[in-house]
Amino acid sequence: MTTAELCARLSLEPLCLAEPDRPVTGGYAGDLLSWVMGRAQSGDAWVTIMTNRNVVAVASMADVACIVLAEGVEPDADTLEAAQKQGVNLLRGESGAFALCAAIAAALAE
Repeated sequence: MTTAELCARLSLEPLCLAEPDRPVTGGYAGDLLSWVMGRAQSGDAWVTIMTNRNVVAVASMADVACIVLAEGVEPDADTLEAAQKQGVNLLRGESGAFALCAAIAAALAE
């Protein structure tokens, strides 16, 4: 499943869809950036409520397919700019992290 397909299937808001055809192969949830950096896998959809520009750097280092902001949190302008410059897919959902993770897992299982 591509990032664009995941976005459409889960009715996520695309804040920066730099690589819409990037495959999503798994998922990861976490807010402690150093923990995510060491454990998220390439191709994961990373669910978080963190919105500062450091999430973009971590996403890039971990090579995740996309960042999914939970609970409708709003990233600041620096984060959006960093996502665009670094080519990181940044999505937003209104649901909580648990619900988003369950929905991502279900979509990937189909």
